[in-house]
Amino acid sequence: MNRDRHVVVTGAGRGIGAAIARVLAAEGARLTLMGRSLGALRRLAAELPGGKHAAVPVDVADAASVHAAFARSRDENGAIAALVNNAGQAESAPFAKTSIELWNRMLAVNLTGSYLCAQAALPDMLAAGRGRIVNVASTAGLVGYAYVTAYTAAKHGVIGLTRALALEVAKKGVTVNAVCPGYTETDILRESIANVAAKTGRSEAEARASFAASNPQGRIVQPEEVADAVRWLCSDSAGAINGQAISVSGGETT
Repeated sequence: MNRDRHVVVTGAGRGIGAAIARVLAAEGARLTLMGRSLGALRRLAAELPGGKHAAVPVDVADAASVHAAFARSRDENGAIAALVNNAGQAESAPFAKTSIELWNRMLAVNLTGSYLCAQAALPDMLAAGRGRIVNVASTAGLVGYAYVTAYTAAKHGVIGLTRALALEVAKKGVTVNAVCPGYTETDILRESIANVAAKTGRSEAEARASFAASNPQGRIVQPEEVADAVRWLCSDSAGAINGQAISVSGGETT
């Protein structure tokens, strides 16, 4: 379904982004893997089937960096058929201790980055009369979570961006959707578990269980499960799905 289409995946060096890259490459997509760790991107590109994948460094919060990265992606792989805005960052702090620096950092990476990359990729899709944008948000974009006010606000913004842009391009062959993972087996989750264990005195196993308990299925979501939802949203068969925020969380949000 995505064979020989050029797909840009941001934050592709690890976790959900790497899982998305593997699923799309298996379908025959030509990928540009973007992120901050060029070494990790190159290693992943070398492992993927197809052999026509590019690794391009980018700081999604910086407009000049995004412009240069997308220009290079076109030089490497041609016009962009789909964009997966996966790059993100999560930091926690009580609201009273949420500095303006933390606030701005969460908005810049999670929200402004999605805006900049979508704006860079969209012209190719409009010219082709067909395209897919998938924003990796979070269940934090659908509900409130304590101690991650800035991150939650940014992910709510991603959902709003998704819905508004989807309406704007609905008649132009382009769809814009979001996937909203619950707690997923990634480095970010592992760091959160270690942080909770350190601050509360609980074991890491106990801390992990508390995260899993938020999922009605009583487990942590796997990156491949999120990746498969993204794969479908990038496909032709998802052409009628537009402006949606799809929760991949075992029923945490309904």
